[in-house]
Amino acid sequence: MSSAVTSAARKSMAQLYRASEPDVLKSLLDRASTSPDSRQRIMGHASGLLADLRAAQNRGWVNQFLQEYRLNSSEGVALLSLAEAFLRVPDPETADLLIADKLGDADWRAHAGRSNSKLVNSATWGLVVGRVLVGEGPSGPLRRLIGRAGEPFVRQAVGAAMKMMGEIFVMGRTIDEAMRRMKRGENKGFTASFDMLGEAARTFDDAERYFQAYVGAIDAVGSDPAAGHSVSVKLSALHPRYEVARWSECVPALTEMLEALAVQAAAKNIALTVDAEESERLEMSLDIIGAVAALPSLKGWDGFGMAVQAYGKRARPVVAWANGLDRVMNVRLVKGAYWDSEIKRTQVEGLDDYPLFTRKAATDVSYLAVAKDMLAAENIRPAFASHNALTVATILEWAGNARDFEFQRLHGMGDGLYERLVRENGYHCRIYAPVGGHRDLLAYLVRRLLENGANSSFVHQLADARLSEDEILADPVAKIAAVGGTRHPSIPLPKDLFAPGHRNSRGLDLSDVATLEAAVAAVKKPLPFRGEVGVGESRGTGLGETSTTPNPSPEGEGLVRAAVTRAHAAFPAWSATPVDERAACLERLADLLEENRDRLMAICVQEAFKTIPDAIGEVREAADFCRYYAGEARARLRPVELPGPTGERNMLHIEGRGVWATIAPWNFPLAIFLGQTVAALVAGNCVVAKPAPQTPAIARFAVELAHRAGVPADALVLVTGGPEAGAALTADVRVAGVAFTGSTATAKRIARTLVEDDDRPIVPLIAETGGINTMIVDSTALPEQVVADVVTSSFRSAGQRCSALRLLLVQEDVADTVIHMLTGAMETLRLGDPADPATDVGPVIDQPSYDKLMAYRTTVTDRTLKTLDAPADGLFVPPTLVQLDAIEDLDREWFGPILHVATWEAGKLADTIARVNAKGYGLTMGLHSRIARAAEVTEAAAAVGNLYINRSMIGAVVGSQPFGGEGLSGTGPKAGGPHYLYRFCAERAVSVDTTSAGGNATLLSLDEGGI
Repeated sequence: MSSAVTSAARKSMAQLYRASEPDVLKSLLDRASTSPDSRQRIMGHASGLLADLRAAQNRGWVNQFLQEYRLNSSEGVALLSLAEAFLRVPDPETADLLIADKLGDADWRAHAGRSNSKLVNSATWGLVVGRVLVGEGPSGPLRRLIGRAGEPFVRQAVGAAMKMMGEIFVMGRTIDEAMRRMKRGENKGFTASFDMLGEAARTFDDAERYFQAYVGAIDAVGSDPAAGHSVSVKLSALHPRYEVARWSECVPALTEMLEALAVQAAAKNIALTVDAEESERLEMSLDIIGAVAALPSLKGWDGFGMAVQAYGKRARPVVAWANGLDRVMNVRLVKGAYWDSEIKRTQVEGLDDYPLFTRKAATDVSYLAVAKDMLAAENIRPAFASHNALTVATILEWAGNARDFEFQRLHGMGDGLYERLVRENGYHCRIYAPVGGHRDLLAYLVRRLLENGANSSFVHQLADARLSEDEILADPVAKIAAVGGTRHPSIPLPKDLFAPGHRNSRGLDLSDVATLEAAVAAVKKPLPFRGEVGVGESRGTGLGETSTTPNPSPEGEGLVRAAVTRAHAAFPAWSATPVDERAACLERLADLLEENRDRLMAICVQEAFKTIPDAIGEVREAADFCRYYAGEARARLRPVELPGPTGERNMLHIEGRGVWATIAPWNFPLAIFLGQTVAALVAGNCVVAKPAPQTPAIARFAVELAHRAGVPADALVLVTGGPEAGAALTADVRVAGVAFTGSTATAKRIARTLVEDDDRPIVPLIAETGGINTMIVDSTALPEQVVADVVTSSFRSAGQRCSALRLLLVQEDVADTVIHMLTGAMETLRLGDPADPATDVGPVIDQPSYDKLMAYRTTVTDRTLKTLDAPADGLFVPPTLVQLDAIEDLDREWFGPILHVATWEAGKLADTIARVNAKGYGLTMGLHSRIARAAEVTEAAAAVGNLYINRSMIGAVVGSQPFGGEGLSGTGPKAGGPHYLYRFCAERAVSVDTTSAGGNATLLSLDEGGI
């Protein structure tokens, strides 16, 4: 390996990872440009390729069907959505619901008779009939005509159609079937790169099964090396935790497995290519590929290769890195397959910039620039994967008479583009050929189509009759130059995601190794707990020892009364402070939180046992609360002039109530502690804030920062202690309101305290409490997605989130599959020190919590489906899965990493929701289903504050997903929502008769002629 070249390339990758789009494109534009003469030749060649593509689209009923039902139509999306889920649904009842859902709303009749193909028109009339059958109800005339055969008829027809679609996109269900198909006439002259599967591994069993599939594929393809076929490998299929946080575990394991496959492929004299995946995995993949490329045993074998994604800003240095390896490398250049998910992840995590381009034309520019690099590289054998006629024509122009490269296309797409080039002009083209069962692989491939901006792709534009040839073949360099290389205007930087309302908090990119290492160093830095809070000595660590229950002596009723006295005296001045000044204090506090992020994270990890991602989230959410409530206060807490009769002035003033007590939990010791507190402050109240006794250090530092931000010391007073301090605080009759987050039982005790004293004013209580949070899964849901979201929702933060999943309800028809996958995914979890980035589950908060949870686990041993080993020392409660006979068997919340699972019957979704509602809690609920009607039913029936559909149930976002429950789960209003501040306010209306002191000036000023 040429270390100087590869080291320089890796350095360049680090610089470009999240660099600004215009800066990255500057060099790419020059590299991708062509001379006017070349451009003219390229356009001529591209025009011919375009004609070939269009001619192919008119050949064969499959092409014409896909042209009729394009992805920009609701009918096309409906068909693909049906294909994504239908084949995995085992029960007829849910299959019928899915068909009705996808076929019922689309306008199939509008497509009737439009195609030149009789088969396409026949299929369209079948869809028309199917829509009538599923949409007219059981007593409709067509259903009566067909009789009981109606639903089975439609179901069987749809099943046949889905299998036919599988034939379009999947080369074969087995490698032998795929190899036989490659011998058919339509594939004459082409070679194949066989991709054995779609989804990433979720369990170690998955990884082993997929590894053996690759071994079998290499054996099969190697039986006929003269055919020139190859095998593609996806690293995420070979390890269920292919993540940067598990680098030290997964990279060596994957290197060993890839080495075994490469040695096998070399022995068979066939090529092996490593596919490209999400951007955060790039550096890991290069370590793995580089290690295998350097193996002495593979010297002389030129079949090793890798894919490079042109939509990534680092594509050029990745190619330079590959060229610097001391061997020939096959490099497949692709546009990229994870665009939507990469954009969303960057926004959700609040990162500085995107790792990829936001405009399709920018990706095209990158592709051309990288292609030119590859053609010029000494040690790269290029492969250009594209369905774009202009891209292909440009590469042909640049390559001249050379033939030492190949093109690639996806099986089922791009028919007509390469046939003439291969069969008449001697170019090489390889078909990227997915292999596997239609049930799983078709769903995966369809999701790739649905999720990756297909509406702007060349294939889509080709089918759009409204676009001229010049528009389709427009020069991407000119397009990008015209907009100055700027980002797409509809894709803001993450910091501007909520603009103009508030600035999004800044996250940390833990996929960057240097950033991750810095975060680890920061959270492990020793902190002076003893000098800071006076109770750290009794806190313990929860690691390697059993910490004692933190039970510092309460500051005493006298100290609590003194705190209220200070706040009460400060109220008039703080209340009179203009709302803009109060809001500015919150914004300065948000800035200080981010400036002191490392120290805040360290306290969260060391005091509250939060993992590094959770600690980052804690600081971000606190900053978001500050900025959001500052913006809300400016917009909503100003005097409002109300309408009335002439000669009268009516004003509504919004004022602070007085002194609020805010009582925070230990599970969000910074975010909730500050969220409650700054909301009360910005509304004009003074606050006495009490953190949980387990987490006083983080609260004390947060209050120090608030004072530094400009909040007067007497307007925000901290009291620490246990239940006695809280009781003394809520019992003080000068407290004008209480905001509490914690258990339902404690909330009820506070409520009783607030009404017991007959002489006490009636004051508001804002309570956020727990719940028996439930996720419902039907048979259309994707098991891999379900399991990932269940593990996150149940076991992240050691199950100590208010929103954490407690009860999983799986449709009985797929329960065995989901539970089997879930138990396997649980085996990949690591328990340990929360300061270790590889840790998934840390210790629980204290000894009483540990004892309570462990005692409960002993009562359900006979119903435990899965549990894990835990470190012998420390407060580690093993993640546990418990089987229930019925929904009603769980009647209380267990606040830890314990998940209960039960089943429900198909067709009884509404009844299942009602049974969950009957528990009386109403915090969070989840639904996994591909049926839109199921989402509508759940949304209408679920009595919960937060409903999450086809995603995890944790991670509410301030201003976007306001959080809070109902029933036994809280009083509302929702934290981080537009109605929250009002609850902290008093409303005062003032009406003035302006005519009583000399006439109606408004009427007298009207110039309408008078008398």
